[in-house]
Amino acid sequence: MSPTDDTKPFLPFTRPDIDEETIAGVADVLRSGWITSGPQVKAFETALSQLFGGRPVRAFNSGTCTMEIALRIAGVGEGDEVITTPLSWIATSNVVLETGARPVFVDIDPVTRNIDLEKIEAAITPRTKAIIPVDLAGLPVDRDRLHAIAQKHNLRVVEDAAQAAGSKWRGNLIGTKAASRDFASFSFHPNKNITSIEGGCLVLNDEREAALAEQYRLQGVVRTGFDGMDAEVLGGKFNLTDVAARVGLGQLRRLDEFNAKRRALAQHYFKLLDAPAARALNLGLPPADFENSNWHMFQVVLPEGPGCLTRAQVMEKMRAANIGAGVHYPPIHLFTLYRNLGWKPGDFPNAERIGRTILTLPLFPAMTTNDVGRVVATLGEILQKK
Repeated sequence: MSPTDDTKPFLPFTRPDIDEETIAGVADVLRSGWITSGPQVKAFETALSQLFGGRPVRAFNSGTCTMEIALRIAGVGEGDEVITTPLSWIATSNVVLETGARPVFVDIDPVTRNIDLEKIEAAITPRTKAIIPVDLAGLPVDRDRLHAIAQKHNLRVVEDAAQAAGSKWRGNLIGTKAASRDFASFSFHPNKNITSIEGGCLVLNDEREAALAEQYRLQGVVRTGFDGMDAEVLGGKFNLTDVAARVGLGQLRRLDEFNAKRRALAQHYFKLLDAPAARALNLGLPPADFENSNWHMFQVVLPEGPGCLTRAQVMEKMRAANIGAGVHYPPIHLFTLYRNLGWKPGDFPNAERIGRTILTLPLFPAMTTNDVGRVVATLGEILQKK
């Protein structure tokens, strides 16, 4: 197939799969008259708590505010520092700024593309209060090493597990206490492995933290009796609606199904990209981890140098062939907001190289192995022609 052939249907890089039972359930919620936070949110939180081994879970309207709230519960504020990765969605570090603290970036491991745990301790100062690791594309950071570092230096951990629903560490689900020994934050954005349209959840350590999370979720207000009301902390408007929670409930019961399909598609990508012609493309492949990763994304690193197409050129040609692709992510420290805070090109070479050339290929449960073949064939033809 020619890269300019638009006779085939558009294949996006991701697409949610919402079944008819869930759609009918949403209609029931709309007819009920209770569409904001109510019984569906409670049911969703209960189901999530069961998934995460009985830990307290609270649902929110995004997987961004969950991290900010975790930092606030941990006491992070003005003058503090939080260590994180420069290769993530900008929300990961923006939430640190929201608390008045300063993000401290640590370069990534070029193989896993996650934060380089070997470099974290060198970044710790007396002002460091927490670490925010990111499970890029659903591949977990080494939880044993991470939490050993945190314990050694008395730091809190807020796991940005936005992409890691269903991922595991040594057989234990990310979010359970056996894998995640402090806060774990998940996103249910439409491009994630399960969605609530928009939304997220925070896995907490105890009921005291859960109660405080509820206060931050809705303007800091605490209610007593029929009419008692007080505000103890400065909260926001972060609650999830019952409509969104009903979508989340329908998705949650299909998490294992979705992730099994993702694994099978990822395995097919590896099979095709291991062929001699594909190996000649010099693509950087992700770790072939089928034990821990939920395969939220399948990302390749494009070759660069004289005669190589830029990522934008590759994406343009793929789009002409009716195939979508994504960029996850540009290095955070090179955004103007962060350059103005003192970061500059060259600070984190691994994140900059990979952030410049990483490309997210289509991967979602409704895809077929023929779709994977179409993507690989089209990408191969594009790169061979240059």
